[in-house]
Amino acid sequence: MGFTLGIVGLPNVGKSTLFNALSRARAEVSNYPFCTIKPNVGVVEVPDERLLQIQKIMGSAKAIPTTIEFYDIAGLVKGAHKGEGLGNQFLSHIREVDAIAHVVRCFSSQDIAHVSGKVDPIADIEIIEAELILADLAMVEKHLAETKIKAKSGDKKILAQAAELETIKNRLAEGKPAGESELPLLTAKPILYVANVDESGNKDLVDLIKQKTGRLVVPICAQLEAEIADLSPEEAKELGYESTGLDQFIHQGYKLLDLITFFTANNKECRAWTTTKGTKIPAAAGKIHSDMEKGFISAEVVNAAELIKAGSYAKAREQGVLRTEGKNSLVQAGDLVLIRFNV
Repeated sequence: MGFTLGIVGLPNVGKSTLFNALSRARAEVSNYPFCTIKPNVGVVEVPDERLLQIQKIMGSAKAIPTTIEFYDIAGLVKGAHKGEGLGNQFLSHIREVDAIAHVVRCFSSQDIAHVSGKVDPIADIEIIEAELILADLAMVEKHLAETKIKAKSGDKKILAQAAELETIKNRLAEGKPAGESELPLLTAKPILYVANVDESGNKDLVDLIKQKTGRLVVPICAQLEAEIADLSPEEAKELGYESTGLDQFIHQGYKLLDLITFFTANNKECRAWTTTKGTKIPAAAGKIHSDMEKGFISAEVVNAAELIKAGSYAKAREQGVLRTEGKNSLVQAGDLVLIRFNV
């Protein structure tokens, strides 16, 4: 698995259309609020041309890309933390995701109702962020009450936990994100905004979101992306869609979480993996199999770009671009890593 991302937003902003474009899962899309009455989950392959090139060079029987898992929940509305609408029922499904994609409506349409009656992305953002803060506040208050009871024992560790929860509670009560926490708090997660635009691009509204939030904003025309998703890769290329908004969305997700892709290969399979930048090679090997991390000896490493340029593994070795790395070395973006380990 690569990473997981939860999709949130008001009803009728295009969340399910975006989800369909991402995953081709054909979630129900209707012109009324709350048509997503249960969480939709889709697994999306991360496109990477290097993978097929490495497969050919290494003679692997198959190529397996890394993936992103998307969770699309019912649209949130004002008062969701108190049970208004349906979205609050499913917030628990995205408490464990790595990051949140907040879909914001920037397009106008007489055919698709807006729950607030007008297109106002900043007001929409404020509603969703307030609901996430209030949902977190309810969780923190519950845990704080339980921790205070335990703290009567005088245990220093529990007293420290109570103090930390009190600090987080005060931040949330002031309308601020939680910050770092051991709890799976929604406002502690990295967030990017997906500006759902029409084919004009709605540049003024996209720029306004960037200015007001100071966060990553990816403009995507979800309707157009859904139509592109129905085409074959060859058809999409013929129409000029070699790189889609969804590719940019995935790229920005990696950037947000400081992720990199590395590769492994043998005669059976060539595979892409996702890890965070700064991961030591043994820990990266542990994503493949725990035995590799436990019994790690060394790794033979070559960057994909250098391997592809050399044209073969043997030539890469001759050119001196292969390197042997030990347990304290970091895996780099695009590295092909062959692990030596004891079972």
